Amino acid sequence: MNSLATVNFIIEILPSIQKFHSRTSSVYQYLDTLLKPAVEDLFGANSSCNANLINIGSLHFPYFSMGAINSTHLFGLDELLIFSFYRKNITRYKTVADLGANIGLHSIFLSKLGFTVDSFEPDPDHLNRIELNINLNNVTPNIIPAAVSVDDGVTEFTRVVGNTTGSHLSGAKDNPYGELERFSVRTRAFRTILLEHDLLKIDVEGHEANIICSTNPADWTNADAILEVGSKNNAERIFNHFHDSDINLFAQSLSWQKVSSLSDMPSSYKDGSLFISAKVEMPW
Repeated sequence: MNSLATVNFIIEILPSIQKFHSRTSSVYQYLDTLLKPAVEDLFGANSSCNANLINIGSLHFPYFSMGAINSTHLFGLDELLIFSFYRKNITRYKTVADLGANIGLHSIFLSKLGFTVDSFEPDPDHLNRIELNINLNNVTPNIIPAAVSVDDGVTEFTRVVGNTTGSHLSGAKDNPYGELERFSVRTRAFRTILLEHDLLKIDVEGHEANIICSTNPADWTNADAILEVGSKNNAERIFNHFHDSDINLFAQSLSWQKVSSLSDMPSSYKDGSLFISAKVEMPW
């Protein structure tokens, strides 16, 4: 199987094998070993960076270094799980918010699938790259140059020069490492965004609990979210926020079964994603 066929096969099969989505699953680990060289071949520094992906069509995504991380890492198996979820639910959702859009890959996927997309990204370097990438792919998500926080306003942002995927609102992470640059960015209130969309992809680098706990459980009646939980403290706060409510939490580490105790909660990217919803099960 060539590299393109490998990536398309993985995207297509993932919805039907949800019981193996945990990162500890042998199936997950096998697919991960297949995926990495295929992505490097398609989108690496020495490739054409253009591939015809299933239900997406031509995806042009030039190689881009973000320090220790580069654009090929944005095609990891956990990300393909989310892409497959978008594809599976193409008729369930209409308006999607991409919070922490990075250099635009999720926004491009979503736009090509036909969703209406609002993309929030505060880093000017990433915003420049988003503009390039969306133009190359002939899509028009609504790009909003702002971070997502509890309130509308202006606050300080910390760029982690050695890994800009880890950049964050100042104070969201303890002891950020390496060379740092700090500057002011606009913020948009999370609760407002939640009420305006029916699906949210959240990647806000340590600020998850702050924004989620700014909402009421009733705000989630018509919206779902998928996110990484950045720390044990964030996991505890999010779990307690929805405890004894009608909002359910589903963990990739449980193969998307419902979280029933704090010990079930993911607490870092190594545990995979969390799905927040009023639904009684995750719609795979």
